[in-house]
Parts: sequence; C-alpha cells; structure tokens
Amino acid sequence: MLSIRNIVKQYAGQRALDNVSIEVEQGKVFGLLGPNGAGKTSLIRIINQITAPDSGEILMNGERLNQSHIEQIGYLPEERGLYKKMEIGEQILYLARLKGLSMDEAKKRARYWFERLEIQGWWNKKIEELSKGMQQKAQFVATVIHNPSLLILDEPFSGFDPVNAELIKNEILELNKQGTTIIFSTHRMESVEELCDSIALLNLSKKILDGKVKDIRNSYRNNTFNVEYEGTALYEGSHEPFTIVKSGKTDDLHHMTIRINEGYKINDVLQSLLPRVSVYKLEEVIPTMNEIFIQTVSKAR
Repeated sequence: MLSIRNIVKQYAGQRALDNVSIEVEQGKVFGLLGPNGAGKTSLIRIINQITAPDSGEILMNGERLNQSHIEQIGYLPEERGLYKKMEIGEQILYLARLKGLSMDEAKKRARYWFERLEIQGWWNKKIEELSKGMQQKAQFVATVIHNPSLLILDEPFSGFDPVNAELIKNEILELNKQGTTIIFSTHRMESVEELCDSIALLNLSKKILDGKVKDIRNSYRNNTFNVEYEGTALYEGSHEPFTIVKSGKTDDLHHMTIRINEGYKINDVLQSLLPRVSVYKLEEVIPTMNEIFIQTVSKAR
C-alpha cells in the first residue's frame, strides 16, 4: 500500500528523519511509534503532502505519491483543527465536499456517521459548545466521511473517556475489516497490542525497530516464566535447572518468577519442581510492547 523509501527531512540544521524506510501493507493496521521528537509527525506530514522530504520517495500502490492521492487519505491530527464557530453539520458537509463528495452523498454519509457515533442531535451545535472528547467525535467523522483507503490516526483516543474510546476503537477495527489501511501513531502501548499488525519504532530521527507485533514480542522472549505453587517455599537464587528472579506469597499460594538456565527446557523445570511442590500455574512471560518500547529506546540513546 505505502512504500516509504530512504526519507530524509531536515529543519534549520536539525535532522528530523534520517534515511527512514518503512513498508505499510495493504489492509493492515500499522503502528508508528516513538518518543516525543522521534520524527513521527514529520513523517506523517510528508505522507499527507503538507511538507516534502529533502530526499527519498514515497510510493502509494506502486505510484509515486502525488496530489491525486490526497482524496484517498484521511488524516486525524493530534492537534484537532475544526472551526470552533461553525455548526458541526455544516462543517462536516464542507469538508466532505472538499474531498470530492457531492452534496447528496455528503449528507447521506454524514447522517450515517452521526448515527454510528451517537451524535444525531449535534448537527446544529458549534464545536466550541462541546467537550474535548465530543469535539474529537466530530473530527473523526470529518476524517472518515470520504471512505479513505488510507487512514492516518495520530493519538486518536486522546481526551476520550473509556466508553467513547472503546466506541472509536471498534469503528477503527470495522473500517480495517472493510479493507481500510490504517497508520496508527500513539504512545498507548496497550492500544498497539490490541490494534496493530505491524509497527515501526522511530527514535532520534532513525528507525530502530520494525516488524510484525507478534514476531517482535516473540524475539524478546528470554525463557522467563511465572509459577504459582503450593508446598515448601522456594527462595531467590539458583535452583538447577532454573534461577528464581523473584518470589513471594499470596493467600495460600507461593509465586515466583523464574528464568530457565542455559541448556535446560521447561520439562526439566517441571521434573525438578513436581517432587517438591504442587504446581497450580505456569505461564511464560512475554514482554509487552511497552516494555520493548522502553528497552529499545533506552539502548538507542
């Protein structure tokens, strides 16, 4: 869908993007991650043709990115940009017309989305009369009303309460199910695990990690397991074939975090434990995307 090749962007002597290359697959949800100042917004602005790269190129469906692609893109910026004094219905229709919709089609789609997002009574309200979260619902409608094939969402859940965050999340998933390719930029790593098929992590203008979320998490596995058991307490330290990293007790059960020692397997651990204790639970600890994000960014500094 989107092939980003060797993008370089510099502002007044400061490099915002340094030879960044990313592939976004058709029909997938792609997470664009990174700490503040990593270069995410600069890349998003280039994809939207708000600014141009100093070098490199972007291909959309095999064609070099150009003005004709703008109508295929929906962009929800982190800093919302609706006109505060304008009535919501009028504003949505105006923006839909700018995206090439006829007035009749714009009205039809606007009514559809107002109903989907439970804002039917807002047509004549002004943006300034709404809370931040409610303003974002209107902005979301403006972003998707033209049925873009590529949807770029920058912190889409910012300002939403849990109920409305769940509503918007479900709409994003439904759009993706219908074939929309989505680039999703966020600091909420739990959302990444829920929504994203693949990610790229930027830091200090460079791409430092990319791939499928499942593959990345699996690559950070380190033979660590949580164990709950009943019986004689085991304490931190080496207990061939494993080492106890952390131990404790909750109610009647002991619990511990272990790391399997080199050369051993999980069956060796069970053979060692079962003669001494009753194992109630044993599960592998696979690092979360939040843990991977912190670890990777810290190493890159």
